[in-house]
Amino acid sequence: MNPVTRSSGPLLLHGLVTVLLACGVRSWPWPSLGGRSAAVGRVLNFFPVPVTEECLSDDSRRTGLCLNAYECRIQNGESHGACALGFGVCCVFTSSCNAEVSNNVTYFVNPNFPGLLNDVGECSLSVKKISKDISQIRLDFVNFNLAQPNRKTGVCETDTFVVTGGTSNDVRICGLNSGQHVYYDVDDAKDAVTINIRLTKANYNRMWEIKITQIEFAQRAPAGCLQYFQSATGTVQTMNFAINGRHLADQDYVICIRQEQSMCSIVYEPCDENSFKIGPPILSDDAVEGSGDDGTDGGSQLVSMDTFRECTDRVMMPCDFEEFITPQGGPGVCDLLHCGNNFCTDKETPCRIESSTTPFVMRVQFGPGNREENPEDNLGMCIRYEQQQCST
Repeated sequence: MNPVTRSSGPLLLHGLVTVLLACGVRSWPWPSLGGRSAAVGRVLNFFPVPVTEECLSDDSRRTGLCLNAYECRIQNGESHGACALGFGVCCVFTSSCNAEVSNNVTYFVNPNFPGLLNDVGECSLSVKKISKDISQIRLDFVNFNLAQPNRKTGVCETDTFVVTGGTSNDVRICGLNSGQHVYYDVDDAKDAVTINIRLTKANYNRMWEIKITQIEFAQRAPAGCLQYFQSATGTVQTMNFAINGRHLADQDYVICIRQEQSMCSIVYEPCDENSFKIGPPILSDDAVEGSGDDGTDGGSQLVSMDTFRECTDRVMMPCDFEEFITPQGGPGVCDLLHCGNNFCTDKETPCRIESSTTPFVMRVQFGPGNREENPEDNLGMCIRYEQQQCST
């Protein structure tokens, strides 16, 4: 065997490594997991990241897009940690008033965030679809604190948050909605979606941080769902459900819950004894018009479905039966419509409602707020749900 041929491979490899080390490439071919050298970082910044995907910022608070540092910088993003084995940076996009955005994920914040805003004026954001495949925009209200609605009517008068330009009905809310989310359809929208916040009075402390995610058709929420919960257990609240809050007027939307694998039914129950207040108590007087009437003192009773249908503010959900503990031990009455100050028809006892009707949905219908009512009777709704496994 030729001795020159036998030794040429190792010599060439040794020479290549020597040249690379002399040039400052000390972690070739992969950057060290303990930290990249400055030379490698500078070279790789000009090359595309092998896979473009979402990433988590180094403080674990925000979602970004994994890009190389140069792309992040020219797109006005901010680098928040490394991704793709150090080949890229987690690029987070943040915008405020009077801007236009077109990214997978963008955070819309108030001026001087995380500081508070107490000025008067309007703040708008234009959201353009990144591709024709985008079917929905999801808004996650990480922080959302605007002025409360009129306490007696529920109408947003001082501050308003409005989403327009899509194929869904316009979204219009105010008050405290941190932790809430909405889906907004943009299937056939040709122009940009506009988010507009109108502030009419000074000396109110506002803050907002809204995560805007563009959703492709394959990942979209079911048609007609303003909210879509994707877990076996969870909590559903009406907008502006808060201490000293009041449910908003002029709301009509559907809340959907994804049916998880091996689950055949769902149970709903109030978060606590005071977490279902949609209008004054239903009284025995036949003239009472549910939550839309001023109401007078009088005895209460188990109300019929006909009485419930007169509620101008109500929540509707399909159900199979209601379970509540009664002295007589009798079955509950299953009503599709819920209003007043108790989730179930027997207001004296705790209850739960079970439904095997699919899909799992509930509909919120609150009237236009054209009469004044006691805000203590109109807190709104907080409901916990738990999906039940199929029986064998």
